[in-house]
Amino acid sequence: MAKTLPKLAFTILITILFVSSSLLLPITCQGQFSRKLSKKEMGLKREKLSHLHFYFHDIVSGKNPTAIQVARAATTNSSATGFGFVVMIDDPLTEGPNLSSKLVGRAQGIYASAAQNEVGLLMVLNYVFVEGKYNGSTLSILGRNSVFSTVREMPIVGGSGLFRFARGYAQARTRTIDLKTGDAVVEYNVYVFHY
Repeated sequence: MAKTLPKLAFTILITILFVSSSLLLPITCQGQFSRKLSKKEMGLKREKLSHLHFYFHDIVSGKNPTAIQVARAATTNSSATGFGFVVMIDDPLTEGPNLSSKLVGRAQGIYASAAQNEVGLLMVLNYVFVEGKYNGSTLSILGRNSVFSTVREMPIVGGSGLFRFARGYAQARTRTIDLKTGDAVVEYNVYVFHY
């Protein structure tokens, strides 16, 4: 009997631990849709405001276009704005206005003609950075681009890497446009809050 008492005590202790941990499990993990977090828990420090400046090269002509039309409206559409066309892009972002200047990233996504009475594009894209401390980080843009306005402003709706929780805006100014080929160079100034 003396030998079974320690075994019984051990069995009772294990049972108590198992039951108490299973009672806590629903409170901490199961059935919980959301919970509040602190910035500290997420490793977030002080929010910063950064300014990025680069040039966007939208190349629709030649042997290696970086912007390709993937859809267009039916032939019955007589809109002068090209209403309904969709273009997939993987445009280089460079430090200077020349395509030969240092590559800092790529603009990847789509733009589509979303206005019937003017050239107004819906921009849905990511700036994917490949240079410096932002290498591997992205910024996401979702907004309207009225391409013939001198300055256009589009919202930054998020990001990844060093741009997690990003918000801000991108200002675009057309630097050059070739009306025959459609190729364009656009200067971007991006102002973004991030941690």
